Amino acid sequence: MKTVIIGSGNVAYHLAKALLGSGVPLVQIFGRNTEQLRSISYETGVPFSTETLSDADLYIISVRDSTIGEVSRKISNPYSLVVHTSGSIPLDALEGNYHKGVLYPLQTFSKSKPLDYKKIPFFIETQFPEDRVILKNFIKNISPKIMYADSTQRQYIHITAVFVCNFVNHLFAKGKEIADREDIPFEYFLPLIEETVEKIKEVTPKQAQTGPAVRNDKNILVRQENLIQDEMALAIYKIMNQSIQKMYEL
Repeated sequence: MKTVIIGSGNVAYHLAKALLGSGVPLVQIFGRNTEQLRSISYETGVPFSTETLSDADLYIISVRDSTIGEVSRKISNPYSLVVHTSGSIPLDALEGNYHKGVLYPLQTFSKSKPLDYKKIPFFIETQFPEDRVILKNFIKNISPKIMYADSTQRQYIHITAVFVCNFVNHLFAKGKEIADREDIPFEYFLPLIEETVEKIKEVTPKQAQTGPAVRNDKNILVRQENLIQDEMALAIYKIMNQSIQKMYEL
């Protein structure tokens, strides 16, 4: 399938690399940011444009959620399959006379961080049943982890991802602020972070929980609250401990 990627952000960049690595004929990268498009084009060898959209069998729209509808109106080929990559936006956000679908890769993307694309789950949705087979066969060249999820289920997948990725990373950032303030190298915490992640591969997150809240160690909780100087960090500390204690009925 001749394929065009629309977008120049992190997801577009990694999809371009993944598709090329699987032998997909990627004919163009299209978007508005000339500098980023040129950078992706230079690295991948795929031509880019900010003005003329090439003809293709498959268009992958990887842009901000708020612009998916606007961008989708640029596609006029009624025989093409057009998909977006958002976790939270429904399939019907695509506005045009063509076959519609969703291709949502469940991963956090940064251009500077290489990824093993075969480990990435892809959640797909299509307007027509026959397109589901086409999209599945297309993606299996990148990753074997493919699951069908409609727009409602995909929203819950995205919410879960926010909890286990975005929120957790923010806690890393807040923890680093405390460590930096006390001149403690954050790298010393990396083995702890790695072991925490490794542990939940063997037991459930609920079973893996440790710390003063699950032990109901009230003296430590109060003592640590008094150490936290940042108002927002203190609020997070309190609400997290309350959530842990509620989960374990303490």
